[in-house]
Amino acid sequence: MTQIPHPDAAVADEWHVITPLSQLRSMPTDTMLFDRHLTFGHDAQGRPFACDVEHRRLLPVRARHGCLWTCPGTPKGDIPVITEALEPDRRLVDCGVFTIHTSAPRIVENFLDMAHFPFVHTNILGAEPDTEVARYTLELRDNGRELWATDCHFYQPKAALSATGGIDTAYSYRVAGPFVTLLYKTCPTQPDRSDVIALFVQPMTQECARAHPVMFLLDETASQTDLVEFQQTIFLQDRIILENQRPRRLPLAAGVEIPTMADRMSVAYRRWLRDRGMTYGTTT
Repeated sequence: MTQIPHPDAAVADEWHVITPLSQLRSMPTDTMLFDRHLTFGHDAQGRPFACDVEHRRLLPVRARHGCLWTCPGTPKGDIPVITEALEPDRRLVDCGVFTIHTSAPRIVENFLDMAHFPFVHTNILGAEPDTEVARYTLELRDNGRELWATDCHFYQPKAALSATGGIDTAYSYRVAGPFVTLLYKTCPTQPDRSDVIALFVQPMTQECARAHPVMFLLDETASQTDLVEFQQTIFLQDRIILENQRPRRLPLAAGVEIPTMADRMSVAYRRWLRDRGMTYGTTT
């Protein structure tokens, strides 16, 4: 099979989410991935598929973590493992799909930023005067393929739907791929364990992307609707900020945007992308 040229070799052979499994239909659905027109759905036997329409090419697909993943090139690795997703007492919560007029790296960077909690998610994930981002630890794992921030702490008035009051929430952030990021945060009802929130970002074009948030929660009481509404409230607050950032593409060159100490994870993410040779959705 002839290899189709891809706009960014750094991500061509990665797996990317294109839809929640809950939205698979027998009638093909249109979407975009890296400026290419795709269709997806399931066939008469119920098997999922994805097709590159322009090049008339079926793409490899896998169903994992509540979503359908595809690869525009030749897969060279597996979809990131989320061990908590296999725990039988967790609930998988598909939070829907958000189309955002900004680049995929901008969306990931916003997800990694704790400093905006008191100002964008006021009285939920943060509130004044508790605005300080305490120093945390940055590290590369899996031979540099993953970027982590650990020992993160932030006071939150409503850390989760199950929270009954404000708590000092412990966070760990994991960047498992250029457009795959997760956070592990204190579970209010089981403080010795973590709730997991994954964000799978689908780069549609250089300056437009879809976000697919999926949660793996330790919550036995809240309704699925209430859990989705809580997370959607937070994400819609983020969308207003994201769509007003300029430039829409994430600058990777040092000094283009001036960071503070609270932005250490953002700086590390940009450097990590630069070291991987990323260009899609970025500027230099």
